[in-house]
Amino acid sequence: MAFDSLTEKLQNVFRNLRSKGKLTEADVKAALREVKMALLEADVSFKVVKQFISAVNERAIGQDVMNGLNPGQMVIKIVNEEMIRLMGSETTEIVLKPSNEITVIMMLGLQGAGKTTTAAKLAGKLKAKGRKPLLVACDVYRPAAIEQLQINGQKQGVEVFSMGTGHKPADIAKAAVEHAAKNGMNVVFLDTAGRLHIDEDMMQELVEIKHATEVFQSILVVDAMTGQDAVNVSGTFNEQIGIDGVVLTKLDGDTRGGAALSIRAVTGKPILYIGMGEKLSDLEQFYPDRMASRILGMGDVLTLIDKAQAAIDEDKARDLERKLKKAEFSFDDYLDYMAQIKNMGGLGEIMNMMPGISGKIREDQLPDEKALGRTEAIIHSMTKAERANPDILNASRKARIAKGAGVDMGEVNRLVKQFEQARKMMKSLPGMMGGKKGKRRGAFGGLFGGRMPF
Repeated sequence: MAFDSLTEKLQNVFRNLRSKGKLTEADVKAALREVKMALLEADVSFKVVKQFISAVNERAIGQDVMNGLNPGQMVIKIVNEEMIRLMGSETTEIVLKPSNEITVIMMLGLQGAGKTTTAAKLAGKLKAKGRKPLLVACDVYRPAAIEQLQINGQKQGVEVFSMGTGHKPADIAKAAVEHAAKNGMNVVFLDTAGRLHIDEDMMQELVEIKHATEVFQSILVVDAMTGQDAVNVSGTFNEQIGIDGVVLTKLDGDTRGGAALSIRAVTGKPILYIGMGEKLSDLEQFYPDRMASRILGMGDVLTLIDKAQAAIDEDKARDLERKLKKAEFSFDDYLDYMAQIKNMGGLGEIMNMMPGISGKIREDQLPDEKALGRTEAIIHSMTKAERANPDILNASRKARIAKGAGVDMGEVNRLVKQFEQARKMMKSLPGMMGGKKGKRRGAFGGLFGGRMPF
């Protein structure tokens, strides 16, 4: 995640605070200097960092904190509360008109920020909530943008309105709203054109669209990987066009993530959603308290629960639990399980949301994605009968499976052996999580790519 480096540095600071029985004013100031440097290195706005440190310092240097039973923990609590306040305190939804009225939402942003994909993601979310969205292709300069919107709209089951590249964006937007009114649609997403940088022509075009369609919400899409530039872009769009909220994309990438901590303070506008991947489902509601918890390495159990509820089939989960307890699970069950884990973002993302693990996992402790892929290839190379009953796997069958999966025979043998060990262990354990850690790692480590942090 974007904040891995910041999380690690902050946890080091907090570890030092916890180790002290009593805190002096000098201890607090030294800790806050390290917090300040960590935030600046994460590309948080200097002005925002200065205000944040000042607010924490003012609350931390007090009799109640300094003389409390656990002053280090109290300072950490203050940092957490001020970070939540910095990002907006409350979760903000996109404001919509009553369902019998049309809400026009204009998507803004520079080229490459992810406007087109984000428009489709938002349309899909609102459709799932019972709205009837329409996606509108207003980028007349990039034919690929129209095609991309049409492909994504089809995947989401949302109609796309396009007039090609021969009309003015304001005219397309106006015609789209009329089309929505005639066809019972109540949310119109205008996917506007971006530029590599802010220029007068782009701003004028947005103003014309806004006037032609009575835009109700202007949503700015910014790329978290551009760091401080994302904050500057947000400020400029807000001053010249006026924005109602921000969607921060690519927060799953190798970026310092300071934009998430700066945008609200600089623009006064809320972050509505965060993009955590390329898939159309990879858009999370932005919760300031959950994000602060992730940044500080405290995990994010609530988002993990949300992901699980959205991704996991309850009937399948209950069936798998029954099979695990009776040691009856098959390779087919394993494939189902891994598919649901992938829908939740993968094992690495799940671990990073768990308290006590978040922020502590090194790269070499994460599951080996290539090994997981080979494991799945081996299982897919088995027949239905072989997946249901591994006992029938003789040498010739294993040779055929290895050839089909493009792996050595030794990998097939190891997987089958690990699978059998796992089934035997489940039979001998009184509960699913019982047993010695070393044995559990031996039984399951290979199934999950060979490296597990538990």
